[in-house]
Amino acid sequence: METVEKVFETIKNSAEPLNAGKVAELSGLDRKEVDKAMARLKADGRIVSPRRCYWSAK
Repeated sequence: METVEKVFETIKNSAEPLNAGKVAELSGLDRKEVDKAMARLKADGRIVSPRRCYWSAK
């Protein structure tokens, strides 16, 4: 699975908004890869931030 999709699935399957560190922990991916993937998801409008530094699927 592509990194972006893995990050999106991790965020989507969470019951609460997640920060990048928690996404990295849950997905088993490197934090830098998670940051890049989240930047792409933000640009695509697939994730939103209900509060500062936390993200959930749109």
